Order: sequence, then structure tokens, then C-alpha cells
Amino acid sequence: SSALWISSSSSSQNWEYDVFPSFHGKDVRKAFLSHILKEFGRKAINFFVDNEIERGEFIGPELKRAIKGSKIILVLLSKNYASSSWCLDELVEIMKKESGQTVITIFYEVDPTDVKKQKGDFGKVFKKTCKGKDKEKIKTWRKALEDVATIAGYHSSNCVDEAAMIENIAAEILNKLNHLTPSRDFDCLIGMVAHMKRMEQYLRLDLDEVRMIGIWGPPGIGKTTIARFLFNQVSSRFQDSALIEDIKGSYPKPCFDEYNAKLQLQKKMLAKMINQKDIMIPHLGVAQERLRNRNVFLVLDDVDRLAQLEALAKNVQCFGPRSRIIITTEDRRLLNAHGINHIYKVGFPSDDEALQMFCMYAFDQKSPKDGFYELAREITYLVGELPLGLKVIGSHFRGLSKEQWSMEVSRLRTNLDGEIESILKFSYDTLCDEDKDLFLHIACFFNRENIKRVEELIGQRFKDLRQRL
Repeated sequence: SSALWISSSSSSQNWEYDVFPSFHGKDVRKAFLSHILKEFGRKAINFFVDNEIERGEFIGPELKRAIKGSKIILVLLSKNYASSSWCLDELVEIMKKESGQTVITIFYEVDPTDVKKQKGDFGKVFKKTCKGKDKEKIKTWRKALEDVATIAGYHSSNCVDEAAMIENIAAEILNKLNHLTPSRDFDCLIGMVAHMKRMEQYLRLDLDEVRMIGIWGPPGIGKTTIARFLFNQVSSRFQDSALIEDIKGSYPKPCFDEYNAKLQLQKKMLAKMINQKDIMIPHLGVAQERLRNRNVFLVLDDVDRLAQLEALAKNVQCFGPRSRIIITTEDRRLLNAHGINHIYKVGFPSDDEALQMFCMYAFDQKSPKDGFYELAREITYLVGELPLGLKVIGSHFRGLSKEQWSMEVSRLRTNLDGEIESILKFSYDTLCDEDKDLFLHIACFFNRENIKRVEELIGQRFKDLRQRL
């Protein structure tokens, strides 16, 4: 079900700290660690400070709470780390790892193999600490050391410039924090969970096959928003992912050098996919070679030419198993021509959803303020159910007095808002001359007629026109 893969911001853990540093104080506190913490401060990374709290026989509740409440645990393993039973108990607690936590290791003047196998100088110190201790406790210490030593980390012995290493550590942590921070970009969206549920039959993330899925509908219906939401929710499950927006706007018109235009699109896609800005693409076969064995999630937004799909997603063989390619477009014929059978038609919101959308932009809440219900209902009816139109008009009414609302509603009864008119006209302009004539005839002679009556008179041609608009 959608609950398995659509995350909820309300279920996110409330972290108290960004980073919890685990270290042996005498080894690193006044030198290496102090420089790391200073760099954290410069980058606004919130870290737990122990203030040299008194260390007893057992870890206190304050430290346990700090470990569980930190997004990232930084384990600074030094020569004498294992000389402290407190540090070892702390490590056991760390390696239990809460859901969503990340552990980063720094091997400071110590070999990871010595940590894993408790040998060398590190092993001697560990054995000394184990004297007189319970066998079960020693077993848990060994397991924690073995586990933490297998986590790829930073080695001071491989570093020529310690300052550069500290900067790299802080940069990596900041990058991880940015990815761990739950997105609030979609909290105010209306009807998105319903869209996701309907799309499950097309996505089928449980299948190993490669799938291309079209998201189709008129301008302003919300195709790009749906694609962005989908990318935000599921892209982390794939080896590589990229969201390529406004492909139509970045493709030359007229296109006199189609090969070069395709090459530039591939370059843009691969640069985002592998996070490399200055990537070189000598020919069109490079992208397929790089991605054919990779499990990818790719969103191609606002596609309007078959050549664009041929450049970025020629066929399912271009991608590894379980890959999902999402294409948003206003032209269903383009999807059919590319052999895409999984097509999600974006429908208009219900009356209640339309009202909620309008209210989110007009009042910053899902329902009208007291005294505005009837006006909000009428405006929603006058504007129609196009989400982009509801956004434009809702933003226009935001902050106006009730008297101003009444005046603006009177104007809307006879005149369409300029921005909304331009959105609708864009759909009209994309029609061929014959369909434009048909549209004008319908607008002039069948105003306020029942749609079924119009279909009976004009037939299939009218149905086709409705789909294209």
C-alpha cells in the first residue's frame, strides 16, 4: 500500500542534536576534536557538548538520551579509546542505532584492523580494560568494536593535511544533515496522497522490470507537482536519481542541430544523476553505457518532443532492473509513439479539494476564515478546478478585506483574471487550426449546454478535443 512508501512528516523523529561525538578525552579533546567542533560551529552544526561530565561506572540517562537524540554519531577512535570502559559502553549504546541515524568513523592514529580484531597497541589497551570484567560485557564490547571498524571512515594516517581532513568531515556531515532533514515543501499540498494511491498501479515498485510511466494532463493541472512529490518520496530507494525540469523550455526551437541538442540533454541528465558538473559526453551512447546496469529513478518533466525521449530514455534496455522513468507531458500521442503503456491521466480536483487549494493560498489554511465561506465558494466556482488557476487567484485575494473581496468577485463574474487567461490560452495555442475552429464553434454555440448533448451532436471529434485541452 501507499503507506509503505509515502513518508509522513508527522512521523519524523524529533532530533535534539545534529551530531554526538564519541571520543577518549585525554587523547583528542584539546587538539583534534577542538578543531572539528570549531568547524561544526562555523557551519552551524548543532552538537552535543559533554562539558567534561563526571564519568561513573555506568552511562547515565543524559548521555543515553543525547545518543538517541542525535542524527549523526561521530566515533573518534584513538589509541586509548578502549582504555575507558565508559567509552566502550558508550560505543555499545551507539551501535544499537536508532532508525534514521548515521554513524561516521574517524581512525585517529590507529589502524581499523587493530580496532576490529583488538590487536596491536589498541588490543593491549583493550585487554587491560577487560581484566576483571564480566565475560558477557567483554563480548558486547568486542562486537561493538568489530561493527564500528567495518564502517568506512577517515584515516588520519592517509591524510597529509589535517585541516583539510577536518573540513572534509564537516562538509560530509553537513551534506548528510541536509539529506536527513525531512522536506516540508509538500506539507500544504491538497490531494497528493490520493494521486499517489492511484499511481501505485503504474509504479509497482515491487517489480524488477524497468518501467516508463507517463503523467499526462493539460497545463496547470499539477503534473510537475505530482512528479516532484513522487521524486521526494521514493528517489532515495534507488542507486541513482535525477529530476530534469522544463525539458521543453531548454530544447531549441526550431532545432537545427538535433544531435547536439540530444547530447546536451544527456549531459544535463548524467551530471545530475552522478552529481558531477563538468562531465564530458563525446557521443550519445555514453548515457546508456553508464546507466544500463544501474537502478535509477529518473523524472523527465514537461517533454514535448519525441527526440527528447529518444535522447534521455530511448528504451527500457538503457537502465538497470527496477528502474522507473517518469515522464510528464501535455501530449498523450507522444507517450503512445514512444511505446509507453503506463499512463496516469491527472484529473481535476473535487469541489472540496478545489476549495481547500484556494484557501491554502488565500488564507494559509485549508478552510475559509469566518465570514468568507460563501465568497470563497463562489470564487472557486468562477475560477474552475485548475490547480494553477486556484493558486494564482488565491494569492491575489490574500490579505484583502471582505469589502475588497466582494468587489473583486463582482469583477470575476464578467472578466477572467489575466494570469489565468494566459494559462488557458496556452492550451488553445497548441491546437492545430482545425481544432481551434472547433473550439471556437463550441464556445460560441454551445455555451452552458450539457456536455453529453454536445458529444451527441459533434461526436468523437469533440471527445478528442476535450482530451487535448
